[in-house]
Amino acid sequence: MAWMDEVRARAQARIEQARRNTGVPPFPGDAVVEGATPVVMVDASPRDEDGLPRPVRVAGAWSWRLLLFLAVGWVLLRMIAHLDVVIIPVLVAVLLAAMFQPVAAWLRGRGLGRSLASALVLIVALVVVFGGLGLIINTFVSQIGTLSTQVGDGVREVQDWLARGPLHISQQQINDYIDQAQRSLTENRGALTSGAVTTATTVGEVGTGFFLTLFTLFFFLRDGDQIWRFLCRLLPSGARVPTARAGHYSWHTLVAYVHATVLVAFVDAIGIGIGLFALSVPLALPLAALVFLGGFVPVVGATVSGAVAVLVALVTVGPVKALILLGVVIAVQQLEGHVLQPLIMGRAVALHPLAVILAIASGVVLAGIVGGLIAVPLLAVLNTAVRYLVRHPGGEPTPDREPPGTEEPDGDSTPDEPAPGPDTPPPARTSLA
Repeated sequence: MAWMDEVRARAQARIEQARRNTGVPPFPGDAVVEGATPVVMVDASPRDEDGLPRPVRVAGAWSWRLLLFLAVGWVLLRMIAHLDVVIIPVLVAVLLAAMFQPVAAWLRGRGLGRSLASALVLIVALVVVFGGLGLIINTFVSQIGTLSTQVGDGVREVQDWLARGPLHISQQQINDYIDQAQRSLTENRGALTSGAVTTATTVGEVGTGFFLTLFTLFFFLRDGDQIWRFLCRLLPSGARVPTARAGHYSWHTLVAYVHATVLVAFVDAIGIGIGLFALSVPLALPLAALVFLGGFVPVVGATVSGAVAVLVALVTVGPVKALILLGVVIAVQQLEGHVLQPLIMGRAVALHPLAVILAIASGVVLAGIVGGLIAVPLLAVLNTAVRYLVRHPGGEPTPDREPPGTEEPDGDSTPDEPAPGPDTPPPARTSLA
């Protein structure tokens, strides 16, 4: 029938068109369609010569690389442990150089030579530090007699409160605890004697580290940029400019961080110091200085130093004034956490509080107090360097000419292409060649 022939013809035309589009080879007996591309069937299932699945091979590759990284890290930590007398003064000198470098640069801009400007900054810093230590020691010596009497009265008052307060600890129990503490001191006299010898050795190391820090700080202030150029020349040619630029931005981050930390610590010391003087707490000036030094360890330092001030107030001026001072410390901490840290420190570097706490804890475990002091600035420098190298592997400057890593992670939207600017010249590749 005519209509069946027409349907058959249309179906054959559609099949022929589909074969042309897909390149399916003709069936036996069919005519070969010109221009058709043969289809090659590929087995896409992941196979390996040893027959292991791909996830196992990937896990194995990552495992031996992680083991290699851990081995290298262990070797570095062992080297640092043996060279701590050298490494710690150098790191402290870097922090001090970041603090004083703008002053030295300002003096050089006024016509002073590099050596003279660096020496002048170093001498003024030593005068300020030793003058402050002399004032603190003089205050401590002048108040030591009154302090002993007040401490004795405060201890007796605390004993009365323990006996009459909600704990209902009897005087006999308090005396037993005191006797037990005295027996422990007597039994561990040998350990204390050996500890005194260790302390004498530590004093010698501190003296050596002090003079090494002074010499290192002087040369960092005078030749810091030349030292960095020399170190960059030791790298392969393709890595010199990106490393030099990353170090440039990391140094600006470190300078901003140190200055912000000094300002925050100074505000903490002023606030708690005013409370100490108002409440007539003995050793108010040394305690305020302790709060200032504790402010260099973020989050933890100011809290611990403030707790020490509250304990001194408790045993010298009584629990009422101690509670008032505790309120002052809490108020200062709230001011620091909600105003100073976001306003001042947030402009220097944006680090998550968890990262700060973990960095301080790791630093204290690895290197004690000095480790807790340098952990956060080291983390801030690495944060800036890694962010810059990830976004600008070619060594070009950032669009806003500012170090990366100073904004919060949620607002992290720096474009990849640098914007031209007349203030900062392009990276000088020839200077590092």
